[in-house]
Amino acid sequence: MNAKLPATRNDSPEYDEIAELTDADLDRAVLRVGGVPATRDVFAAAVNARLGKQRVSIMLDASVIEFFRAKAAGRGYQTLINQALHQAMAGEQIEATLRRVIREELHA
Repeated sequence: MNAKLPATRNDSPEYDEIAELTDADLDRAVLRVGGVPATRDVFAAAVNARLGKQRVSIMLDASVIEFFRAKAAGRGYQTLINQALHQAMAGEQIEATLRRVIREELHA
């Protein structure tokens, strides 16, 4: 199981000289959870629990994947999908609130 942290970018020039982490670097890392050495699986579970995320398997149209990959330039497209889903949820909450307020105003 690959433990992945959210992709972040920092375009500041001071970070240009820092080499990107490789799989070999991660293989040499001593992962810890609560200060205790942990396996990758335990570490991944702890990260996901901390982030409040859960691994799921979902079938999406190829066009949806292509859209988000292009928008994310190949990195972090799943994060963009997650953000789009949050926006859809927020939109429904706003719509429900507006409907309630309009009903209250019409009855007043």
